[in-house]
Amino acid sequence: MTDASKSPKPVDEPADDPRAVLQVERRDLTQLIPTDRPRVQSMRGFDPEYTDIVDYIVRCTHRIWDERDVGLIYTHYTHNCVVYGNLFTMYDRETLVRETISRLVELPDRRGMATSVIWRGNDVDGFYTSHMTHGVGRHTEFNQWGKPTGRPFVTRTIVDCMILENKIYREWVVRDNMALLIQLGIEPHAYAETWARAKLERGEAVPEIAESGRLLGQYPPQSEADVSIAHTPSEEQMLRWLHHIYTMRMFGKINEIYAPNCQWHGPLMRELSGRAAVLQQTMRLVAMIPDCEYVVQHICSNQSEEGGEKIAVRWTMEGHHFGYGSLGAPTGHKVSVMGFSHYHVVDGQIIDEWTVYDEFSMLVQLKMAAMQQAAA
Repeated sequence: MTDASKSPKPVDEPADDPRAVLQVERRDLTQLIPTDRPRVQSMRGFDPEYTDIVDYIVRCTHRIWDERDVGLIYTHYTHNCVVYGNLFTMYDRETLVRETISRLVELPDRRGMATSVIWRGNDVDGFYTSHMTHGVGRHTEFNQWGKPTGRPFVTRTIVDCMILENKIYREWVVRDNMALLIQLGIEPHAYAETWARAKLERGEAVPEIAESGRLLGQYPPQSEADVSIAHTPSEEQMLRWLHHIYTMRMFGKINEIYAPNCQWHGPLMRELSGRAAVLQQTMRLVAMIPDCEYVVQHICSNQSEEGGEKIAVRWTMEGHHFGYGSLGAPTGHKVSVMGFSHYHVVDGQIIDEWTVYDEFSMLVQLKMAAMQQAAA
């Protein structure tokens, strides 16, 4: 670990060329964290071993989580970093250290394998990364889920980070906890009640949700998407597509936007193919929260060496549980969900979508609201 009291040795900074930055999909770990690769991107303030921003996020994650060098958090996060999740928010580095140790002890043989990193930025203004991993392991230790079952699991996680001079100062995390519970044989509704009761006892409140911004009074939704956060024409197009589907509820657009042989990789580790599957899964989420407002909070993209572009979107949905679905019968309670989607766009159509949101966090919110209502 780098001694914070010492200045790192100077590194000759190359001119930035996004095409030289590593891409994850086709490479083994040894290629993603090389020992003899020259620096290919200007990385002012970063430790000398990092050759570009993808190397940085993959390598430091591997060192902290797989090599167990948890203390690297002190040199890779600011003291006042904020980490947002669907079930928690952490406001300091020491809490992150403590929670990382706990999770490593709970699932000691879990390995998080990078499957995609989409990024933008530079070493002056800061970098933004959207990092998708597949976690593979077995339930071998006593932990918050009870006694070991020995069952294997595979889950998907996406983490978005804001980084400047070797330190992450803001982070968003979504893990598919519902997929983990089901694979371990744990009944989600009962476990959600346990979580909800504990959160209320700690004084945590049910999320507050204002009136939906999707509609203005009795007027229909805005016909045009807000593309002000886009950086490229392809990102603008993606925002328009998402606006048509989620805000205008024009689900039939999926038949134009997605390729006939598209692949969809979603929560609960669902692996589906074809436009009909995408249409059903998209409507399935909206049907549970039929008055939801869908808001894109961040978008970035990279040209893909596989062809086309990879586009990462961080989004939120807020509304009321008015519809049937995996959360049970409608309760009318408020619910909010943060999610991430990675899209692969080729020749003007989406050929792959990876979407992560956590149905368990939604279930906990509903249980909290029910308990609070009963207590009142």
